Formats: sequence, structure tokens, C-alpha cells
Amino acid sequence: MQVLAISPDRYVEHQNLLKQMHQLRVNVFGGQLEWDVTIMDGGERDQYDDLNPTYILATFGGNKVVGCARLLAVQGPIMLERTFPQLLRHGSLLASSRMVESSRFCVDATLPVGKEGGQLHLTTLTMFAGIIEWSMANGYDRIVAATDLRFERVLNRAGWPMARLGVPLVIGNTVAIAGTLPADEMSFERVRPPNYRSAPSYAEGHSRRSAA
Repeated sequence: MQVLAISPDRYVEHQNLLKQMHQLRVNVFGGQLEWDVTIMDGGERDQYDDLNPTYILATFGGNKVVGCARLLAVQGPIMLERTFPQLLRHGSLLASSRMVESSRFCVDATLPVGKEGGQLHLTTLTMFAGIIEWSMANGYDRIVAATDLRFERVLNRAGWPMARLGVPLVIGNTVAIAGTLPADEMSFERVRPPNYRSAPSYAEGHSRRSAA
């Protein structure tokens, strides 16, 4: 399994993987979770995909997307402030240049490889490690996100607890929560799978990681 960071200058090069990513988002958000999402050309998209985010993808076999997340610097428009400000204790985020937002995180939990003994799926842990590593390499030390109570429990099980930015609220068919996550070496070492391997650089434009 590999982790790939796709920055805007690499969208064309990896257009097939990005198409799979949008299809995975349909399957997870529109299908499994039954969220009210916008589907275009067979993929789930929203306005934040138009803001040149970096996408973190986990791929299996070199060409199958099995996990994804979207990263946007908080100085610009982000989902947490624009779409879910009610999740923030004061209605807005005290933004810092060291913060990045992660959104649209999902994994293909049907992949049989890497799920044994009731542990968290290898894809989930690989994605966590990839997000943390990319964030550190690009100057970020905190990750902000809007998620739900179920995923908050997954983060706790992984040893990467979230600091809440407000109280849980019912939004649609889920109980949502906002919070921050540390992007540091301690968190990276705690979540990364045993066979996770790093390439020499994970700075923007030089980004590939792997986990067996």
C-alpha cells in the first residue's frame, strides 16, 4: 500500500486516481453514510474541491484508490468555517498559518488486506500517518476537522485523540463534532503501521509513502 500526495500541479498527471477518489467518496458518503452530497459525473464533489486542495490518497496495487483525504490551508475558505460554523464554540476558528484543514476523509473498509484481530484497518492507519507526515513536511503542526462521534472514537483507538472545538451537534443523520489534531513526530510514530516507509521528502510536489 502506498500514500501519495497530489498537489494542484499534479492533478492532470494523476487524473485517473482522482476520478477513483471521487467515486470512493460517492460510495462512502452517499452510499454507506447516506449523507446528502452532490454527485457529478459519477463522483462526489463540493465547492471546496475547486480551491486547489492537496489530496492524500492511499493506493493498493499501485493503481486502486482505497483511502483519501482533502487538505486546505485555513487562511482561505474551509469547510469547518463556511459550512459548519455551528460546530465551533465561538462560531469561527482562530486561524493560524500552522493549521491545515482535513476533510472528506474516507477509506474502502471492504479491502481484506490489513484488518486482523479487531484492530483498525491498515488503510486507516496509513492515511493517518500520511496526513501527519505531509502536514509536518509542509510547515503545519495542527490539523482541524469536522467529523462525527463515530470517527472521534476511531481517532482515540488509534492513539491520536482530537481536542474538541465545540459541543457535538446533530447535523443531518449524524452527530458531528469539530476539533484539532496534533501533527508531530509523537503522533506520527503512534499511528503509523509497522511496515510504513517514508520516501526522502514529503514536501509539496515530492510525495510518495508506502506501507506493506
